[in-house]
Amino acid sequence: MELYRHSVRLDKGKCVGCTNCLKHCPTEAIRIRGGRAMILEDLCIDCGECIRVCQHHAKVAVSDPLSAINRFRYKIALPAPTLYGQFKNLTNASSVPSGLKRMGFDAVFDVARGAEIVSRAVAERLAQPDCPHPLISSACPAVLRLIQIRFPELIDNVVDVRSPMEAAATVARSEFCQEHGVRPEEVGCFFITPCPAKVTAIRNPIGHEKSAVDGAISMLEIYGLLSHQLRRGSVKNQDEQARLTALGLGWARSGGECACLGVEEALAVDGIENVSHVLEAIENDQLPDLRFFEGLACSGGCVGGPLTFENVYIARNRIRALVASLPKDPPTATVSEDLHEAMRPLIGFDRPVRTLESMKLDTDFKSALAKMDRIEEIVKKLPGLDCGSCGSPTCRALAEDIAAGDAKEMDCLFLLKDKVRAMAQQMIDISGQTRD
Repeated sequence: MELYRHSVRLDKGKCVGCTNCLKHCPTEAIRIRGGRAMILEDLCIDCGECIRVCQHHAKVAVSDPLSAINRFRYKIALPAPTLYGQFKNLTNASSVPSGLKRMGFDAVFDVARGAEIVSRAVAERLAQPDCPHPLISSACPAVLRLIQIRFPELIDNVVDVRSPMEAAATVARSEFCQEHGVRPEEVGCFFITPCPAKVTAIRNPIGHEKSAVDGAISMLEIYGLLSHQLRRGSVKNQDEQARLTALGLGWARSGGECACLGVEEALAVDGIENVSHVLEAIENDQLPDLRFFEGLACSGGCVGGPLTFENVYIARNRIRALVASLPKDPPTATVSEDLHEAMRPLIGFDRPVRTLESMKLDTDFKSALAKMDRIEEIVKKLPGLDCGSCGSPTCRALAEDIAAGDAKEMDCLFLLKDKVRAMAQQMIDISGQTRD
């Protein structure tokens, strides 16, 4: 079983044992045991839904502090396109990289430029005769983990191209080293992230051995300081001008990748539950004409990430306004032929994407079959209401937990009520016999 270091963690001191997170987890990775939530490591995809819905702030995402950049002599910021939607009255996009430099970064390389590099590579893959239909975007790591756990038959449909974050880090480090004559190990590349799944993807990449990114800093972590820098002033010189295009920046919103590719019969879906429904339809061959699928775990796209500051709808409108003010050059125009050829061997996957075993009943085949039969027997006893009061998300999940020895039948309030009623009746019967 492949394990990886999660970004989403539980603060037990703040957890009150409610079932809000349990009901919203798309992979049933949360249980309530002993009055506190617990996260099942092999089921969690770090989508951050539990962070979003927890009213007690008991779910947190562990990212790198801003001080982590000081581990390197030279520091490069990799701002996600979403960052540009976090600030009001941002009339000049160039002020963002300028502000990041004043915060301590030596250079800024927009992930929007990495998105253009990736888009060109994906478009090339779509043009190949052996391309699977539909080709599934590899940009959202939470969706990739979801496929690994719940839709393993679709793994071969995932495009074998690394994320814009990885492409941006690779090019940024190379360009900086060439320009300044420094060694690669002296340069640290830090992604300014809107979501915890990207943090996990850096610690344990999907489809490649080692990430080109050295750390991920939450947008919430830097929002206040960067806002202060933006108020101080905008661009100092021409070297700090942001090299953004409308199509690259548009990746911040759902549909941005499809727009960048310009492919007909493409579908963009946001929200992890909606993505799950479409993946199920693809798995069942219900979308035979679909050529490309862009799935994003967060509602609205990356602008809706749980580590962002601004409201998703406001941020999306700001991105829309910025996109309207930028040139709409396609990736073939913004990504030179030399860069495209240089990135070709670096941007692809170097290892297969594997299935993540979400539940293994037993290492012994006969024992596993016996537990499976036991699960079916227990399911028949349970009410099928999926209320979550037992501490498991569904009745079937409770049956699986019971078979695994992690729960008891009496954890079900309905079975417990029936048991108490039966015991009470027995006491009444005994009491009557004693009086007789």
